[in-house]
Amino acid sequence: MSTNNVPPSGARGIKNPIYIASTASISPLGEDHKEIWEAYKSNHHFIQKHDFEGEEAFAAFLPEKLRSEIDNLRTESAHYRKLDLSVLFAIYTSRQAIKRAGWENEKNIGINIGSSRGATGLFEKFHAEFIENRVASTQASPATTLGNISSWVGQDLENNGVHFSHSVTCSTGLHSVLNAVAWLQAGLADKFMAGGSEAALTSFTIAQMKALKTYASEDLAYPCQALNLHKTRNSMVLGEGAGLLCLENSASAKALAQITGIGYSAEKLKHSVSISEDGKCMQKAMKMAIGDLDPAEVDAVVMHAPGTIKGDLGEVNAIKAVFGENLPAMTSNKWKIGHTFATSGILNLELAMLMLRDQEFISVPFSDISEKPARLQHILVNAVGFGGNAVSVLISKLP
Repeated sequence: MSTNNVPPSGARGIKNPIYIASTASISPLGEDHKEIWEAYKSNHHFIQKHDFEGEEAFAAFLPEKLRSEIDNLRTESAHYRKLDLSVLFAIYTSRQAIKRAGWENEKNIGINIGSSRGATGLFEKFHAEFIENRVASTQASPATTLGNISSWVGQDLENNGVHFSHSVTCSTGLHSVLNAVAWLQAGLADKFMAGGSEAALTSFTIAQMKALKTYASEDLAYPCQALNLHKTRNSMVLGEGAGLLCLENSASAKALAQITGIGYSAEKLKHSVSISEDGKCMQKAMKMAIGDLDPAEVDAVVMHAPGTIKGDLGEVNAIKAVFGENLPAMTSNKWKIGHTFATSGILNLELAMLMLRDQEFISVPFSDISEKPARLQHILVNAVGFGGNAVSVLISKLP
């Protein structure tokens, strides 16, 4: 790619379409596509107040049924009893993704599952033990490495392909998609599983977000006010879950949609969590993903929109700068399920895919930012993380 993020020959950062053979996720919405879609069509949110070791805060947890499934998975093996929830979330979700794609007999699948926080729960546990006893647990190092996620998924699936993990904070999941596209189009893999996993609902993580003064504190009907451009206080809320895509170069009978463009960018920071008022990094990423497609052909954008004043407004300004008078419909799911860090971009992409499938736009109930589009053919999906790292993925209906 050229250094100014303009893909060659007007392409969309991609040589040929990449096909989504399956998606699987676990989140506050549940795990079944029907269940998830029905939850999206409701104006109900899944955010609740929770006591984090004496400090109350809003959060969105997995349903109890899914928590029980994860507990059952932990008992399957002595090895699994030592794993962090972020790894168990990914293992459970990968089994669903593989089954839905019909890849049960495939043993050479590339795997890239990232995480913003990694083994949050275990790291905090081991560190607390060290502070108290000045001795580290034998499992402290192997159980808290970020590579655990993809490696253990590969072990569970008895897979022989490449396994690697990474962290680009909140855009981690969509960076996994970028990596998958690169491997597939380079001919280094025929099938690839990409996504993110996050289990960071701990008192220390919540305290970190509160220290940034980005966290929701008002007891409103909708605690996370993502895409309410009139809010006067930040309203980010954290959620948890995992999301994975099974991707391949050719369209199978199971193909759900196609990735027709990818874009990425980073911008110069004023401070560690800053974003420019006009979202320069997102502008570049979206332009790269759109490529030579007429911007008027993009029907909707599933936004990163974390519920912060500057974050939401910066992204809206970026969309206005890219699309001008032909504004696409804009939406977000964080008002419903919170911000799931690395997983958030994959859940955004899953929402976009479901909207394409059913030709129904899911809006934000309290936002007047846009009207429902007349059709859904091309949807842009955004994610941006600390460090000004933005990713945009364009997905389209199958021909």
